[in-house]
Amino acid sequence: MIVGLGLDLCDGARMRRALARHPRMTWRIFTEGESALCSRRRDPAPCFAARFAAKEAAMKALGTGWSRGIGWRDIEVVRAPGQAPSLAFHRKALERFHALGAARSVVTITHEGEMAAAVVILES
Repeated sequence: MIVGLGLDLCDGARMRRALARHPRMTWRIFTEGESALCSRRRDPAPCFAARFAAKEAAMKALGTGWSRGIGWRDIEVVRAPGQAPSLAFHRKALERFHALGAARSVVTITHEGEMAAAVVILES
């Protein structure tokens, strides 16, 4: 049964400008693993935009947005080579995940041109 659903879009050009203006933004929003993965890309902005959209979609699926003590780094997009991305919930996000009765999360991420999108489903 679905206990949470979230969708978000992120403009890659806007992410590129934000990263240029605020270089420390990467360690405030993204985990070390996310930053390492995206930084290896020739153009890291689409990768960061996709992960930002996934984090936003996950917050919507949790029903919290940026509130209730859930921070950006409490939700992590992880991806093993050759596999689809998945989510790891930490700290307050993990508490909320369990409070909803969720047992599994599904995330899909896409980007085309400058736009990135993500959908997150939480299942009991």
